[in-house]
Amino acid sequence: MDKKTTYYLITGAAGYLGLTVSRQLIADGARVRAFILPGDPARKYLPSEVEIFEGDLTKKDSMLAFFSLPEGSEAYVLHIASIVTSNPEWSKKVIDVNVGGTKNVIDLCLSTPAVKRMVYCSSTGAIPDQPRGTMIKEVHHFEPSLVPGCYSQSKAMASQVVLDACHNKGLHACIVHPSGIMGPGDYARGELTQTLARIAKGELRIGLDCDFNLCDVRDLADGIIKAAQRGRDSECYILANKPVTFKEFSDMAIGAMGGRRIRIFLPIPVVMFAVKILERLAKITGKKPILTTFYLVNVARNNCFDPTKAQTELGYHTRPYSETVTDHIRWMQTEGIV
Repeated sequence: MDKKTTYYLITGAAGYLGLTVSRQLIADGARVRAFILPGDPARKYLPSEVEIFEGDLTKKDSMLAFFSLPEGSEAYVLHIASIVTSNPEWSKKVIDVNVGGTKNVIDLCLSTPAVKRMVYCSSTGAIPDQPRGTMIKEVHHFEPSLVPGCYSQSKAMASQVVLDACHNKGLHACIVHPSGIMGPGDYARGELTQTLARIAKGELRIGLDCDFNLCDVRDLADGIIKAAQRGRDSECYILANKPVTFKEFSDMAIGAMGGRRIRIFLPIPVVMFAVKILERLAKITGKKPILTTFYLVNVARNNCFDPTKAQTELGYHTRPYSETVTDHIRWMQTEGIV
């Protein structure tokens, strides 16, 4: 019997994580299809070997060609696309894309016999917080009301939609929960890249006494690919790292690129008081505040996520923070950001 041709269908393939997944699969010799928004300027960063399809997650018909596979082939669907927002307010657009778009992807997976497994890229934000000192593990049911902000709520809703489809419709799928993302390839210049740039320019003189949970984008990409190949149906896998304090992070950044070290790190309750005042002023002036109370709530949460299940079942691993910080900065220097 002839060996089937295997395709990887990636939604959000032009994003930070999707690009890295695409590149790693192409490097491994895989066949890759990318689903991106029409006219997405980031398509230029995709490897030339990637087959590109344009469309809208909220319009199922626009994905039909993307799911039309040659006879005798098989496919893994990596659903990475979503709208990420730091605005906690309810947004119909976020729900339509993150939840409605996921429902459309599920429907097409179920109606396409060639699809072997779907991997849904959720977020650790979909998992309820636990008290400090407690390791946060995977959950088997998602309740949007238990997590703060529209983005996390949308990821919780979509995660439950995936599990329901597994249990009730026979969908072959698993869920991964990445924590924060860092490393080379952030062409959208997200918040972390902007923070590194401010550290490099000496614009940050005061930091927060807090910690983060950040993963190298290349390790997350590897974890998603392994979830497609090894993940169990209706199971969830946390793809996280050990926490790193902002002081440790900034010291590593200065060590990699030079500059003035941050000497003062303020406790979050102190900063929270000041930020509430700044937010009130922002409503009067119309200017966006540097920090928000919602941002502080997120960095104050317990960032101890347990990746043991992913390590054991998928072979997921993380590299040292120092390596990722150095590689991220070198990429920024290559791109002329610093």
